[in-house]
Amino acid sequence: MILNSGNPAWPHTLKPAPEYPVLDQDVDCDFLIVGGGMSGAMMAYQLAARHQNIVLIDKRNIGGGSTAANTGLLQSSNDKSLTSMIHTFGEEIGVAFYKKCEQSIRQIREICAKLSPGLEFVPRSSLYFASSEDDVEMLREEYRTLRKHGFQVQYWDKQEIGKRMPFTKPAALYKDGDAEVNPYRLVHALVKAAAEQGAGIYEQTEAVHFEFAEHGVTCYANGKKIRANKVIFSMGYETQELKKDKNAVINVSYAVLTKPVGDLSDWHERCLIWETARPYLYMRTTPDNRIVAGGLDESPPAPEKREARLLHRTKVLIEEIRKLFPAYARLEADCAWASIFGTTHDGMPMVGPHPDYPNCYFIEAYGGNGTVYCMIAADLLGDELTGRPRPELNMFSLQRSSKPSPSDSLTIR
Repeated sequence: MILNSGNPAWPHTLKPAPEYPVLDQDVDCDFLIVGGGMSGAMMAYQLAARHQNIVLIDKRNIGGGSTAANTGLLQSSNDKSLTSMIHTFGEEIGVAFYKKCEQSIRQIREICAKLSPGLEFVPRSSLYFASSEDDVEMLREEYRTLRKHGFQVQYWDKQEIGKRMPFTKPAALYKDGDAEVNPYRLVHALVKAAAEQGAGIYEQTEAVHFEFAEHGVTCYANGKKIRANKVIFSMGYETQELKKDKNAVINVSYAVLTKPVGDLSDWHERCLIWETARPYLYMRTTPDNRIVAGGLDESPPAPEKREARLLHRTKVLIEEIRKLFPAYARLEADCAWASIFGTTHDGMPMVGPHPDYPNCYFIEAYGGNGTVYCMIAADLLGDELTGRPRPELNMFSLQRSSKPSPSDSLTIR
């Protein structure tokens, strides 16, 4: 699967990136993590901190897949509103999920403080505006729902938005407790910390076949064997090529990083910005005064049309920034990229075991809040796999999707 194309911004911010060897011998471990993106890195960090014997492999280089295209927004609100979550799953699960997202941002902040000052973790608020008058009542209802359940949020009308921003919209919610981060640097810092705790990290090492047994799994990669008690599949969207019950909608999304902007003082608190329209646009700033904008999700274009489509979507994203911030009329793109983006059918990520893959666990952190979901997964599985049951895992069960036919071996194609 081609996860991204164009010129993703984040790899340019860490040169040279840390390198790890190719697997060249058979190894044994307690836990094998397949995939070295955000979910795999967080999982490796959590298990290494618990002094487990782990191996992590990636068929690319660490952070070379979807992480390179991650735009680094960390939000407790989700593509699916709390009101909608409650309608789908009930009040207890909907509220617990939103609370878990808030907690995970705090956990990421604590981890970043331990790892390195260069991860560009910056606390931010989020402005969620109504794209049209038709969405105002929905925002009002979401505001009431959030307040009812203890979430700190403000409701801004058109005049209130105009006081703080160089644009106005029919209404908006303004919520504290969110953040931005450099995702590529974060993944490498997590993996480095795991390696320093003794984790075996192998790049350019592709798993091609698995054999499942009662007491463990054997993975074949690069002509070598990895024997593990448990396997955690953290392959992001490529998991869709692995499991038969997909429960996901896969599209392509676009993003741009601008050249530095001289003055961002008219951007209130440099908040994260997104909107009620679907698909939605979102924007954030960076510590060096650049703007990241993304969205415009659509079905993947034909291969021969990708380059032209990316060029067109880049122009649209730049124009959308200019519409909100007229002072940036001369804004130019520095990097632009397209990436695979997926959501589950019900808006909830999928984390946990699967009955047809013995001794295996999956992390499918699909949705616009992927980094936050990765933290949730690593926290829950880190405990669950080391003897501390976490009943919260039930809300993320993979069995929300249809059950595949039984199999005792698996080949990745």
